[in-house]
Amino acid sequence: MAEQLHKGKKIKWGIAGCGRFAEHSFLPVTKLLRKSSVISLYSRDINRSKSLSQKFGVQNYFDNYDAFLDSDINAVFVSSPNAHHYEQVIKAARAGKNILCEKPLAISSMQAEEMVRVCKENNVLFSVNYIYRFHPLIKKAKELILDQKLGKLVSIDIKFNIDFPPDNNFRFKKELSGGGALRDIGTHVLDLLIYFGGEVQNIDGYMGNLIYNSEIDDFAIGTVKFKKSGFGTFNVSYNNKKAFNRIEILCHKGAIAIDNLIGKKMAAPKLTILLEDETRKSFRKRGNKMLYVLRSVQKSFLKNETPFVTGEDGLNNLKLLEELERKCLQRKS
Repeated sequence: MAEQLHKGKKIKWGIAGCGRFAEHSFLPVTKLLRKSSVISLYSRDINRSKSLSQKFGVQNYFDNYDAFLDSDINAVFVSSPNAHHYEQVIKAARAGKNILCEKPLAISSMQAEEMVRVCKENNVLFSVNYIYRFHPLIKKAKELILDQKLGKLVSIDIKFNIDFPPDNNFRFKKELSGGGALRDIGTHVLDLLIYFGGEVQNIDGYMGNLIYNSEIDDFAIGTVKFKKSGFGTFNVSYNNKKAFNRIEILCHKGAIAIDNLIGKKMAAPKLTILLEDETRKSFRKRGNKMLYVLRSVQKSFLKNETPFVTGEDGLNNLKLLEELERKCLQRKS
């Protein structure tokens, strides 16, 4: 059972997986939070965990996961390669630690189902790092859709394209990542489509390799039909050096566009609203995306409340990704 955190308590994080994201995003951001601190690091490479512990002043570092869980942590950020999420989440849950897990949740939905089940059985809070959903402009767009001022939802289109040539990153080893552009960044856009449009009735699309030859896909396009109203489309890739990554939401009476949010952009993210018989309105919001995530997760863990993004959200996302992958494979055969 997870430790009950009361007023005055702090989240004592342990990080499982000391890769680039942990080093350049999670660890620096926790320095900005009064009620969170990282006290333990785990890596299979002891030199890596030691190096980061020295760089960020983290008191404990391990290459043994069980010893890491036995340290004085009450929450775990699972930031390891995707293939290790399953075992690390299961063990952390049974040790009573609340969990924030990187996306996608696991290599398979079968694994993800067990992860969600074990967290429930051990009364552990389980969240997934769908970093874009936490941004204020995304929440603002959701409010605009819900208040019906723009009218009935017609379609949502999201583009997320980067240049990521094959290298020694774990994402290019299918046994560690589970897949390429679709699973790595497609999972983000699918999460946003579901957040904006609601439950998905059907998903289809194409995936493959257009530029780079590797064992994982370098592009994917998809279409979803929402149960309630409208459609969603997305385009993700590892093979584009320059792209207009944006979110467009079309409704009967108007439209929303969000620019400079997806990917690494210098300009502040901007939300633009076009509404029938009204002038164009724009809002800009700078801010560290990971800071929004950790503020939200910190609040839910400290108050023992259901996280904004749950393990069930990650499971549902993975099931839809698998359905799209199956349909693409059937067309190839």
